[in-house]
Amino acid sequence: MRGLKERILASVRQDLDDIELALAENLKPFLPLVSHVARYIMFGGGKRIRPLLMVLSARLCGYGGGYDKTLSVVFEYLHAATLLHDDLVDGADVRRGNPVAHSIWGNPATVLVGDFLLARSIAIAAETDSVPIIDVLARTTATMSEGEIFQLIHRGDLAVDEKAYMEIIERKTACLIQAACQVGALLAEAPDEHVQAMSDYGHHLGIAFQMADDLLDYTADAGELGKAVGADLREGKLTLPMIHALGHAGEDDRRRLEAVIGNKDLTATDLEAALGLITEYGGIDYTKDRAREHIGQAKKNLAVFSASNARTILQQLADYVLLRKT
Repeated sequence: MRGLKERILASVRQDLDDIELALAENLKPFLPLVSHVARYIMFGGGKRIRPLLMVLSARLCGYGGGYDKTLSVVFEYLHAATLLHDDLVDGADVRRGNPVAHSIWGNPATVLVGDFLLARSIAIAAETDSVPIIDVLARTTATMSEGEIFQLIHRGDLAVDEKAYMEIIERKTACLIQAACQVGALLAEAPDEHVQAMSDYGHHLGIAFQMADDLLDYTADAGELGKAVGADLREGKLTLPMIHALGHAGEDDRRRLEAVIGNKDLTATDLEAALGLITEYGGIDYTKDRAREHIGQAKKNLAVFSASNARTILQQLADYVLLRKT
């Protein structure tokens, strides 16, 4: 795994450096409080996967202009805004190994900075004068909000099934990754076939990415993950490993699993016992298999493009999704 990660990083180092610069430059003219909160959430360990996907997608589709790095920051701003708002809604304490922003600056400032990042994203997108790009971003922002509301409604709902889970992750996570890839193709003014291929690549990659993230909540080391392991369980969020296990467990074991969902005082022993049951009833393996299916679907969509360095990196990124530890 480390070898693949290092190969990817070596291939995109200059792109990542340029993205970091663009992220900072686009915050300079604004109030210090805005910059402080935004920088705290954005420069606290994010991987820049969404802006990088936009840049690589544009390059794969033949873009040769100079606006790709600036436009790419939109996807990190939108992601940061959702993290600020999600941490408030979830009552989280830690994000990427650091105290959450609202514990430092308070709820009002954190909400307003999240709102600012949403608005700033649309303003940057408008500079393209591309109605299709603006339309994609506007629809994506609305879809992400709907996903958060849908998840909030179903928090602690033991009847959540795989269909509902898929709707949540498609709206909350996959749609933004999908939009990053689609907008890259639109910026390159690619033909419709290529725009659709990148959109589909991002859709499947985004689903696999979230499934892998949900696995990490059960299997990662807290230091690597940057937040408390088992956070989803404590917050009453049913993700695919638990949903699958609940559907296959016997009556007694199902009751044991239900008892840990939404338990704010969940101990390491409780989590270990729950993980044992989830593993026993196939929740971990099933989720890995479903993620692999979506990774395979994502990579198939790259076949319409000629071989290139950008295509190779996008293939490697798909392979890396299930191997990552954070």
